[in-house]
Amino acid sequence: MWLFYAVGSAFFAGLTSILAKCGIRKTDSTMATAVRTIVILIFSWLIVAIVGSGNQISSIDGTTLLFLILSGAATGASWLCYFRALQLGDINKVVPIDKSSTVLTILLALIFLQEGISIPKALAVLVIAAGILLMVEKKDVKKQKENSRGSWLLYAVGSAFFASLTAILGKIGISGVESNLGTAIRTGVVLVMAWVMVFVTGKQKTVRTIPRKELAFICLSGIATGASWLCYYRALQEGPASVVAPIDKLSVLVTVAFSYFVFGEKLSRRALVGLVLLTAGTVAMAVL
Repeated sequence: MWLFYAVGSAFFAGLTSILAKCGIRKTDSTMATAVRTIVILIFSWLIVAIVGSGNQISSIDGTTLLFLILSGAATGASWLCYFRALQLGDINKVVPIDKSSTVLTILLALIFLQEGISIPKALAVLVIAAGILLMVEKKDVKKQKENSRGSWLLYAVGSAFFASLTAILGKIGISGVESNLGTAIRTGVVLVMAWVMVFVTGKQKTVRTIPRKELAFICLSGIATGASWLCYYRALQEGPASVVAPIDKLSVLVTVAFSYFVFGEKLSRRALVGLVLLTAGTVAMAVL
């Protein structure tokens, strides 16, 4: 059954982006992130209850808690950038760039954690980078330069950067706490950060103007994220991580497929080649 759960994890992760895109057509992306995080927080603590690690909270030391909070702040920044990128750009371009956080994570781990990198993994990184470059077309870069307020490309890159920073900070913080409990604590930080951003930008009143249909999609997006986490945890519990992780990363294919049928977004031949390289490199990173 672990294979079924691994596929379910990838499916729900891919579905998350589609539902999120549907929920931010008129709704402000920051408000959508804040609402969605409430649902995700419930799911994260549900996982904690399932594994029974809640009683470990009192044993978390100050240093670990600090890095968990910093990791949560980075996650919040990543989600805020990601939702904004989805609101401004095509989903089948935003998601692959966000997934490139794998490359940035390796580079940051090499710099800050002194983790070595093998030649095969280095080659996989180059393949992923080549795939990303193929998926980002010249017109996207041109629009980025012309738009002084920033475009989806800027936010997508920001999402990837903060996601990779999350992994590094989380790596340090998670050493002293059960992983699911650490995730729940980080999600709590994300929730606080998201709502602080809502109030700082003066968007708290927009919560009343969220269309019911979009509110439903935002909540469903949070539920899909929670379902993905539950499936991923169950798959890791019963199956080999070396196989589960690559399957989960293939959520980008699910997203691209859904974006075609739901939004009519099509990939150019160049972008399709880039997607193939990105997928191949990601899978290779997980299995090497």
